[in-house]
Amino acid sequence: MLTVDPQDKAKLINPLFVATPRFWIAASALSAIVAWGLFMYARQLILGLGETGMNRPTYWGVYMVNFIFFIGISHAGTLISAILRVTGAEWRRPITRVAEAITAFALVVGSLQIIIDMGRPDRLIFVILYGRIQSPILWDVISVTTYFLGSITYLYLPLIPDAAILRDNCPPNAPVWQRLLYTVLAIGWRGTREQWMRLEKAIAFMAVFIIPVAVSVHTIISWILATTVQPGWHSSIFGPYFVVGAIFSGIGALFIAMTAVRKVLGLENYIAERQYRNLGLLFVTMNAIWAYFTYAEQLSIAAGQQLEEFPILASKLWGEFAPTFWVMVVLMIVAFWILLVPKLLPASLESVPFFRRRYALASGGAAAITLFLINTPQPSLLNVLITSLTGVAVTDAAAQTLGWILLIVFIIGIGLGVSPWLKARPVTASVIASACVVVGMWLERWNIILPTMTHPRLIFESIYQPTFTELSLTAASLALFALMFLVFFKLFPAVSIWEVAEGRVIEEAKSKITIPAPAPSEEAKQLRRWGIKKG
Repeated sequence: MLTVDPQDKAKLINPLFVATPRFWIAASALSAIVAWGLFMYARQLILGLGETGMNRPTYWGVYMVNFIFFIGISHAGTLISAILRVTGAEWRRPITRVAEAITAFALVVGSLQIIIDMGRPDRLIFVILYGRIQSPILWDVISVTTYFLGSITYLYLPLIPDAAILRDNCPPNAPVWQRLLYTVLAIGWRGTREQWMRLEKAIAFMAVFIIPVAVSVHTIISWILATTVQPGWHSSIFGPYFVVGAIFSGIGALFIAMTAVRKVLGLENYIAERQYRNLGLLFVTMNAIWAYFTYAEQLSIAAGQQLEEFPILASKLWGEFAPTFWVMVVLMIVAFWILLVPKLLPASLESVPFFRRRYALASGGAAAITLFLINTPQPSLLNVLITSLTGVAVTDAAAQTLGWILLIVFIIGIGLGVSPWLKARPVTASVIASACVVVGMWLERWNIILPTMTHPRLIFESIYQPTFTELSLTAASLALFALMFLVFFKLFPAVSIWEVAEGRVIEEAKSKITIPAPAPSEEAKQLRRWGIKKG
């Protein structure tokens, strides 16, 4: 019989066999949303894709945005977990299972978006039967399938010892089906030396194997767009751009998921600030790299001044897609500020008035008033106010420019005022930044797909507005992802029991290692013999 530490049993095992009212309420609410989504999908299947906002030539909409988004956040788990495992990062141990679960569930929900997007899903098999190997669409099917099978394997292998621990530590009143589940998944695990050696070799192989597969998945998805001649997509940097965005959004999803698990299950002693601090360094790095690729992509279109491509950039900067584009930019700037500025803030500056919450509130009020004045009809109240205060008549354009400058200054004031508060609460700061990134990355996918779809070649422009059906299925997809997450961690521990125990042994062994001082050189010995101190 496999034994387990009493603290691990109390925190990680015992809650699996107790279903609280909070669990049933959450599961019921999510199931209801999923059921509504199934109803809306059946309705769409019967009435056709006319129930969506897609039309000629806008053949892709929210469903394709969701597909790229969910496949992107799937990189949170297997890729990040595999990289950290290969590099020997010991702090990864409490968060690997959450990361790997995100991968599996995001791939399921992401793949469903393709079926939802098809008017005739019964023809999906034709991609396999009659697909051309020259087509990136067939490459995508192969890579996503390989990635899914590899991710399920990579999730299951570290789960085997924990399944055996659960099999041997079930309470007497545990349901028979639950005992049977753990017995089957444990596949006869007894913790022998030979079993451990085989398991470690299998995990090490999968960790190395899954990294290039994960990179290929989002690269091939980008090639589906980049290998066309559609304006705005025919770019050579789409491959690395999509991979960076996938890892970036994946880390954000991982932060949110592990914080939810930490809070709900009370795992503060397992998922500590150390994990947030180390993962945050990778997070801010990916933020900077993503910003570089985004700027490079927009700059190449602006500098090229191509007749077909420039309207797409214009639609993002000041056209119909400007709100989603600039909200994306603002969210990413906010996330970068939250991740970096509070950590660089010296303690000596926290007493300065600019770094107090009252200053943040005052700046927020001033920003709200300025935004209201900017958006008043012509002649703007801002213009009237500037003229009355300065006695100098200014044009509406100059008043608008000054208003936007003041708004940016006030927003910076908000950031400075809340920085000490964020510095004292690294977990909360990480979650806020992650929420900004996840929403921003969904908008980024929107800003890639829809501007090109509504500004294709040969047609001046098209209009796309998502319908209630599409919004319902998007909500159902998110609910399905959360429901799978909820059920999985009701059956299995959110923290890998054996990996955490192994980490404790390694830490204890390291603490007992003493590094001897270096032996003195012959010159030092001779000087000491003569009574002379070197240096």
